[in-house]
Amino acid sequence: EVQLVESGGGLVQVGGSLRLSCAASGFNFDDYYIGWFRQAPGKEREPVSCLSTRDGSKFQASLVKGRFTISSDITKNTVYLQMARLESEDTAVYYCAIKSRARGWGWVSAGVDYWGKGTLVTVSS
Repeated sequence: EVQLVESGGGLVQVGGSLRLSCAASGFNFDDYYIGWFRQAPGKEREPVSCLSTRDGSKFQASLVKGRFTISSDITKNTVYLQMARLESEDTAVYYCAIKSRARGWGWVSAGVDYWGKGTLVTVSS
């Protein structure tokens, strides 16, 4: 059974930093891309970042503007999202997700195979 459990969300001030974690299990990491989406109140879910543990390649959506870094620790089956210089617009529920490599590249919600339940990040002004 696939399990994606996010943690690390909370309240942070504008300009601050936060690190999110996704504890992942129940699947072969070599067969999936893994990463993050987010959904702000009243808005659609949007891609943030993902990586391939097979070759270390990474994708970052333009919205992060170089402020976020995705990484992984395979020995702990954990993927991270380090967020810096946070803005009020970053307030959202952040979701960990995986997508089968067999369906090709493209980090979009419609292609996701499994979702975590999300962790809330609130950036105060």
